[in-house]
Amino acid sequence: MQLADLIPKYSKQNKGKYVYTFTVFTPVYNRANTLHRVFKSLNEQTFKDFELVIINDGSSDASHKVAEKLIAKANFPVNYVNNKSNQHKMACFIQAITLAKGKFLLPFDSDDECAPNALEVFFNEYESIPEEKKKNISGVTSLCKDQNGNLIGSPFLKSPLYSNTFKQQLKSSKSLEKWGFTKTDILKGITVNPNIFSRGYIPEGILWELLAKEGFETKYINQALRTYYLDTENAISIQNHEKDAFGMAIYSLSILNWYYKDYLLKSPKIFLKRIYTLLRASRYLEFNLSDYRTSIKSKCLGLLFVLGWPFKEIL
Repeated sequence: MQLADLIPKYSKQNKGKYVYTFTVFTPVYNRANTLHRVFKSLNEQTFKDFELVIINDGSSDASHKVAEKLIAKANFPVNYVNNKSNQHKMACFIQAITLAKGKFLLPFDSDDECAPNALEVFFNEYESIPEEKKKNISGVTSLCKDQNGNLIGSPFLKSPLYSNTFKQQLKSSKSLEKWGFTKTDILKGITVNPNIFSRGYIPEGILWELLAKEGFETKYINQALRTYYLDTENAISIQNHEKDAFGMAIYSLSILNWYYKDYLLKSPKIFLKRIYTLLRASRYLEFNLSDYRTSIKSKCLGLLFVLGWPFKEIL
């Protein structure tokens, strides 16, 4: 199997039948001390047409017992899955997509909070999209603030803004926290090779970049609906190059292969950054030079990677 075979793919699916407007998805790994934030936030929602899919991903702390206690007191329906082994967040996300009974799927981390009207705002923002645009809209995305009430990153240039993840990356390559939902029908069209699971952190951005490649747009709004705790131990934002190497390699290959035809000459810096990240990741992976070379579609980018190969140990 080539590395390119591990890149996610998309195929359009038939419309599904759903019970709820939203499925809120929360993956849990050793979050016994923060999980109450999720339940408190959801119990207080002004918009009630939702379910929670919560997946305990092989936690070694008291997360399972805490989850059971919180579920017993919840004022909303909960589908709880207790995975015996840790598969990491991407595997749980794909699992949640198959379980979702909501028209829209909203990831909500197990150490975060949200505004009491978050779901109501999301619903109203989607409903206000002009009918002629809705078919091509994958979802709605909002801003985040930290636990001290400070906005994380900059607001969008205008609100609402119709764009996609890749176009936003062209404007600013710095990744900052945002929060939003995606249509479940669209997510069900994504195929992720299970061989990438249990190999560390796989950036969720790879899925949003895939949807951007497929022509879907997101409605971005300048409202901070989620509270993102910056001081959480083992937060995903704290990057470990060795542990994250596989995920960053697959993400980088995806960007290189999906966008080089349209954007290599327009925005070469993004592709240079991905070549650099791929070379750095290769230090920790078992694949040889030919594995990478045959997986990069662009001859120009492939040659650049080959030239950088002898220097990967110092990156």
